[in-house]
Amino acid sequence: MRKKISLGILILVLSIPLIMWVIWLATPNTKLVIAIVDKTVLTSEGQEHISLNWVLNHEKYTKTSEKPYKVSHDYFGFFPEDNEKFKLKGLERFSFSKLSQLSNDADLAYFTDTYGIYNNEWFQEGDDKERSGILYGGLSDKDIQLLKLMKEKGKLVITEFNTIGSPTAYENRTRFEKMFKVRWTGWTARYFDNLNPRENKEIPKWLIRNYKNSHKGRWPFKSSGIAFVNNKDQVVILENGTHLNNSMPHIETNEKFQNTYELPERIKYPFWFDIITPDKKVNSVVSSFKIDANNKGLEELKKFNIPSEFPAVTEHIDSDYNFFYFSGDFADNPVGMNSSYFSGIGYFKGLFYDERNTMERSSFFWNYYKPLLTTILQQYSEKGIN
Repeated sequence: MRKKISLGILILVLSIPLIMWVIWLATPNTKLVIAIVDKTVLTSEGQEHISLNWVLNHEKYTKTSEKPYKVSHDYFGFFPEDNEKFKLKGLERFSFSKLSQLSNDADLAYFTDTYGIYNNEWFQEGDDKERSGILYGGLSDKDIQLLKLMKEKGKLVITEFNTIGSPTAYENRTRFEKMFKVRWTGWTARYFDNLNPRENKEIPKWLIRNYKNSHKGRWPFKSSGIAFVNNKDQVVILENGTHLNNSMPHIETNEKFQNTYELPERIKYPFWFDIITPDKKVNSVVSSFKIDANNKGLEELKKFNIPSEFPAVTEHIDSDYNFFYFSGDFADNPVGMNSSYFSGIGYFKGLFYDERNTMERSSFFWNYYKPLLTTILQQYSEKGIN
C-alpha cells in the first residue's frame, strides 16, 4: 500500500511541469506591439533585454496574434554576427514617415540599453576592461523623434539605465530630460564585492586609473564597496567599514507602490545604476536606492553632491502619456528563457537563485523586475490599447 502511495506521489510530482506547460500553452495570446531598442548586444542571447523577453513570453504577449517575440531578432540596434561581423538595424535608418508609422503601430517603446558596443569589446585584440572608441551607441536623433511621437500619442514609454548616460550626446540627453522631466546628475555607480584589483578582475582598469590620478597614485581598497563615476571621469569609492555600514545598495519601496506593483519592501541590487533627479511635480518615485553610509561616507558623498538616497523607478501615469525610468540595468539578469514556458513558475522561484551569493541577480529578477514589469504591462494592456 505504501509503495502505491509513494508511486502516486512520484507520478504527481513528475507531472507538475507538464501540467504547468499545458496551462501555459492553453493561455490565449495578447497582441502587444513593442519597439524594443537595445544597442548593447554582444551575443545573440541578448543579455541586455532577455528579462523583458522572458516576461513577454511567460505572459503570452506576442508581436502578432500568433508570433512570439524572439530575443535574437525582435529589437532595434546592434546585431552580432560571426567573425567580428555585425549589422546595424537601429532607428537611425528610418525616415520621419517610417518613424511616424512605427509610433502608430507600436503600443509601447522600451529602451533597454543605449550604451552601445565599443571597439575593444567587439574586436578580439581589444582589452574589454579598458575604454576605446565607440563602434555604435548613444541615444540618436531618430530615437528622440520616436520617443517624442510615442509621448504625443499617449503611448507607454519605458526606459532604463543607460538611456541618457555616456555616450549619448549632451543635446539629445537634454532633449530627453526636458521631454520627460528627469535629469541625470552625471553619476553612475556599481557595487563590487571585492575592491582588490588583484582578486577582482571585474573592476574596470580605467576606473582604477582615474581614481589614482586624483589620489597620488593610491588605491587603498580591499573590502567590498561602491564605485561612483561621473561624466567628467571623477571617481568616488565608498568602502565597507570605512564609509559604509552595509556595502550592498538596496532598493526600497513604500507601502503604496508595494501594493500597486507587488514589490518587496527592500531588495539588494548589486549591479550598475545611475543617479537621476525627477521633477516631482510631474513624476512619482516608485522605489528608491538607499546607500547605507556612515558619517565618513556621508561626508564623502556630500563633497561631490551625491545623495545617499535617489530614485530607482520613476513614473508618470496620466491621461497625457505613460512613462517609466528604471535607474538600473534592470532588464539585464542571468535568466534562461526555458522557465518562461511554465505557468505558475513563480511559485518555484526559490529554486533559481541562492541569496547567500552576494553578486547573484536572479533574485532581483524574480522578486522585483518580473512583478513590476508584469503589472505595468497588465495595467496598460487592460486600457484597451489593441
